[in-house]
Amino acid sequence: MQSRILIVDDEPNILNSLTRSLHCMSKNWSVHYSLSVDEAKEMLKSAKFDLVISDISMPGKDGFDLLAHIRREEATKDIPVLMLSGLSDRGLKGKALDMGASDLLHKPFDREELIARINSMLRLKEYQDKISAQKVLLEQEVKERTKELERTRLELIWRLGKAAEYRDTDTGNHVVRVGYSSRALAQCLGMSEDFAEKIFLTSPMHDIGKIGIPDHILLKRGKLTDEEWEIMKQHCKIGANILEEDITKFQLSQDVGKALSSECFKKTSNPLIRMAAGIALSHHERWDGSGYPNKLAKEEIPLESRIVSIVDVYDSLCSARPYKPSYPEEKVLMIMEDEKGSHFDPEIFNFFSKSIDIFKGIQNKYSDNSQQSVMTSSSTSEMNFDIEPNDSVLSLCGF
Repeated sequence: MQSRILIVDDEPNILNSLTRSLHCMSKNWSVHYSLSVDEAKEMLKSAKFDLVISDISMPGKDGFDLLAHIRREEATKDIPVLMLSGLSDRGLKGKALDMGASDLLHKPFDREELIARINSMLRLKEYQDKISAQKVLLEQEVKERTKELERTRLELIWRLGKAAEYRDTDTGNHVVRVGYSSRALAQCLGMSEDFAEKIFLTSPMHDIGKIGIPDHILLKRGKLTDEEWEIMKQHCKIGANILEEDITKFQLSQDVGKALSSECFKKTSNPLIRMAAGIALSHHERWDGSGYPNKLAKEEIPLESRIVSIVDVYDSLCSARPYKPSYPEEKVLMIMEDEKGSHFDPEIFNFFSKSIDIFKGIQNKYSDNSQQSVMTSSSTSEMNFDIEPNDSVLSLCGF
């Protein structure tokens, strides 16, 4: 493939001289000419060149103006530039090199020297092009690998959240609905897209700590005793510990330990894991400070946890469980309205209730599709809930 060379000089006789000098290389070089800087700029804009040869002294805009333009533009900044000058000023070469010229050749020039310098610059340009192409290829591979790792990480996050549900066999698509509903509520609040996506990815892990709760408590069909309830409440701290503990301190094989020693695996350095840990720890805190495990109140509770608290309760009340039926929409909203300002952040709840159709849609789209999704009064009457009449609905749901 021929190398494309642009020669810029306002004197036609100089261009003719250059044409004769370079004719012997016509098989390898495609030479183009311009009589002015402005014309050269247009040619550089419309076509790709491998080398520019420019006279310095030209009327109006000179060779230095063209050189500055070439180095300033992203598309041309790497093109080698050979400057020509008929002046004997020694400072010209220094100025040209400082401005980014590859070399300066004084007129009258020797044909063999001119060809040698052009060949040298074209070889350098070829090497630069190969390096640039390899850099682009490597950057693309890194991007693809990074995307693959990101997809894997996000998939593991969701699967981790789903793992907790497999311990509690009757929760169906609960974590899926919580994820979508948390994102929707964050968007209703006007939160940034970054925050909305983070809560979408992390909220499904809100109950990951249930992995550490014994089966006889987690799967119990009747009311928990006071002792059992205290154990059940530990799932918040267990979940936070699972997610935020510094895994570099574990006794792992040398290779694994080395891989995990980088900063990305240090405690809570990952913003997704940090948010997930905060949600796992505080999604059972209450606005009035009567929640658990740390009795946080109002804005002490992380915003993401206040969001998840609302959608978690909503989904639990709308869904059937071994210990309760699914409640009608009207009853669910009535129960939750009574808890505004005590259990729930009242401002966030107002946004939730105004946008209830969005959350109804998520309930329908990601329903459990099982016979237990809606339980009749006859089926629930056959279960031994062991519940006292004055037990609140929220307490039955674990809130």
